[in-house]
Amino acid sequence: MGNEIFTIGHSNHEYSKTDIYPALQRTFGYTKFRPHQESVVKALLEGRDALVVMPSGGGKSLCYQLPAALMPGTCVVVSPLIALMKDQVDGAASNGLRAACFNSSMDNMGRLSVLERLSRRELDLLYISPERLVMDTFRGELKRSDISFFAIDEAHCISDWGHDFRPDYLDLSNLKTEFPRTPVAAFTATATPPVRRDIAVRLGLKKPHEVLASFNRPNFFYQVVPKREAVSQILDFIKERPDESGIVYRTTRKDVDSTADFLLGEGINALPYHAGLDKLDRQKHQEAFCGGEVDVIVATVAFGMGIDKPDVRYVIHGDLPKNLESYYQETGRAGRDGLPAHCLLLFSEGDAHKIRYFIDQTEDARQQRLEQEKLSRMIRFGSINLCRRRHLLGYFGEDYGKERCGSCDICTEQVERTDATRDAQIVMSAVFRTDERFGISKIVDIVAGADTKDVKRLNLDEVNTYGAGGDRPRKHWRHIIDELIGQQCLIRTQDRYPVLRLSDRGKEVLFDRRKFEAMRCDSDFSKPASAAGDGGDMSYDFALFDELRKIRRELADEAGMPPFTIFHDRTLKEMAYFYPTTPDEMLGITGVGEVKLKNYGDIFTGAIEKYLSQNPEIEPLAGKARRGIKTWQSKR
Repeated sequence: MGNEIFTIGHSNHEYSKTDIYPALQRTFGYTKFRPHQESVVKALLEGRDALVVMPSGGGKSLCYQLPAALMPGTCVVVSPLIALMKDQVDGAASNGLRAACFNSSMDNMGRLSVLERLSRRELDLLYISPERLVMDTFRGELKRSDISFFAIDEAHCISDWGHDFRPDYLDLSNLKTEFPRTPVAAFTATATPPVRRDIAVRLGLKKPHEVLASFNRPNFFYQVVPKREAVSQILDFIKERPDESGIVYRTTRKDVDSTADFLLGEGINALPYHAGLDKLDRQKHQEAFCGGEVDVIVATVAFGMGIDKPDVRYVIHGDLPKNLESYYQETGRAGRDGLPAHCLLLFSEGDAHKIRYFIDQTEDARQQRLEQEKLSRMIRFGSINLCRRRHLLGYFGEDYGKERCGSCDICTEQVERTDATRDAQIVMSAVFRTDERFGISKIVDIVAGADTKDVKRLNLDEVNTYGAGGDRPRKHWRHIIDELIGQQCLIRTQDRYPVLRLSDRGKEVLFDRRKFEAMRCDSDFSKPASAAGDGGDMSYDFALFDELRKIRRELADEAGMPPFTIFHDRTLKEMAYFYPTTPDEMLGITGVGEVKLKNYGDIFTGAIEKYLSQNPEIEPLAGKARRGIKTWQSKR
């Protein structure tokens, strides 16, 4: 590793690589960095600005927590949701960092105590909201303190090009003016090229160290199924995964409540979450989910930003997201422990009509066009006959490099392809013979032979293809049109009243020069065998794992914190594989650092010793080679 020397920020303190790796092991229990983490840590230790785009579960928090532990002064972390700050502080403190938050949910005595610790340089990390940071009095406190650097979490919120723009983030653009010698590091999981440029400009980052990690989540399985009876489909999916933790996203509060009630009535341990609930109820429901007391949270998009629950095994979208950035961000709340996770989207073009209605209300013409284009890309993802992963990564400017990923419904052939050339020609003939003047509903009226006043008024019953598909239901023709749009045979204009137009590819199908295949998705929600992430096939002792989880739950309840704050499932599974019974063996387990060994080591080694004594036929595997397992690291 060498002895490369780093000067810490603008101080005279120096560290070498030989300091960084012991600190990584001592604090977080890891022997290796995940991709890109080391370069970000080094940049911050050198006092540089940074712009880090790293997917959820990629280890962003370690990138600023490790430098905060090594550098003199306090790292100020700007986090968007006050409700999550306690979990963030508990997680950092469980690894031995001196952490606190400062927000409006605290009483005066609590806030004064934090300010005193800040002034006495007794904090490594201070979590605050962007609204707090813009207050003159609070900035005055920071200017009188020793601030090592600012870490801006969810930095995409500063860009109105992004999917989750928040005006309060704009005031962060003054940071470099008021703290010119203090580094600023921006972190986000989702950022297209325009958003990345916007973040750098608005935060005034000076020659930042830039990291654009792969957006690929190899432990994810992507599946799209035509939406029929959403709540029944959601129930069928969840029943295949008893006792697993999952998130169900619905667009409206009404759908959230009705879906949660339906699941509860069917014996599923579920709770709702949306902005219409009382603040205290939202907090209780969030804590119950993160703490493992309930298996399923049914929520609007108001839920999820900053949630650090590592063992979410699936995310269901019961309605179409408005863009791929939102979809990626929301699916990214699954599988943060690196183990397999399933992403199910119930797809309906009807959902897109609802989204378009709200887009049409946007007064800014540029913003309206941008949102329309993003929605079109979302629709194409749901209807395209190509690898889902390849399409998703391409949206963020990343070339997957392979035609097939082997872990989506398309690549595993869970989607049945049928020859739909004749049906496609019927639809496109109707578009062609009406001079491309009508939208989806009118074309369906023509093909299905609808007998309405509007059809007769417009003379649509005189078109040659009128009634040519009368033997099939309307939803079949809507599906064919969705497929034609998704495969770019038809183009839906972005006008206020969009119409369908033929593309060159579509004309080739219409005039018999190209075959057209449509998807007919399977409704089987069985678990895909190919969606395994790192460690997904570890043959751990299931009985011991369950016993260790019970102990973790008891400790978490006593401490009033989520179980994963003590140890992730991945850590317990390693314990149930290697059976560590000594402190040295326990330190070899991923996620066990010195502080956690001190706090919990005796409890867990004692439980493992007891288990082994009760099962003498088991041969401990502590000496077995761990190659391929130690390289896995969780977010923390």
